[in-house]
Amino acid sequence: PVTERLARLAVAAPGARVLDVGGGFGGPARTLAVQFGCRVTSLDLTESYVRAARMLTVRMRLEDRVTHQVGNALALPFPDASFDLVWTQNSGMNIPDKERLYAGFHRVLRPGGRLALQEPMAGPVRPVVYPVMWARDASTSFLRPPAEMRAVIEGAGFRALVWDDVSTETVGPSTGAAVPPHSIQRLVMGNAIDAIIEAGHRNREERRIVSIQAVFERG
Repeated sequence: PVTERLARLAVAAPGARVLDVGGGFGGPARTLAVQFGCRVTSLDLTESYVRAARMLTVRMRLEDRVTHQVGNALALPFPDASFDLVWTQNSGMNIPDKERLYAGFHRVLRPGGRLALQEPMAGPVRPVVYPVMWARDASTSFLRPPAEMRAVIEGAGFRALVWDDVSTETVGPSTGAAVPPHSIQRLVMGNAIDAIIEAGHRNREERRIVSIQAVFERG
């Protein structure tokens, strides 16, 4: 539901060329292909995730519409103005150099193209309780407050169209949601997922982490 909500906000259209940065196992990429008719390139730094994503995409017979490749979000291996939509869902939390990240998104988008993002950000209460899905401690987590994030993105040449706090709607392990025994998260994280769920409850309820969905237009 949160993926579909963001896609509707971004007005994802049939035939749109989409770059999914930090695409993980490819769930959002396949949703964009099946439900919205997009052609998606998914990029992730973790080779094992990309292999699993390719397997799932082939199993769903979507390899003509969704491709997966290993790559670095800070060094996007694509020409300028290659995409109509850059999509990033819960993927920038480990990246300290957000200015460089969003400058890269701006470069690969065509003029008038859109950036759609869903991102956990630093809430008004500090500090974050660990572990979370992306970090066991603060040394690998780089959350910034929403106002600061918006300023960074606008500073990269984007104009905000939508900026929504969806903390109460966003459900996942880092927000305290239960994880079924055979889910991908539990298979990847093992029993550590239980501590992540417990920390997620506190981070969400105490407003230590907020979740933002936003859509920007490239200037």
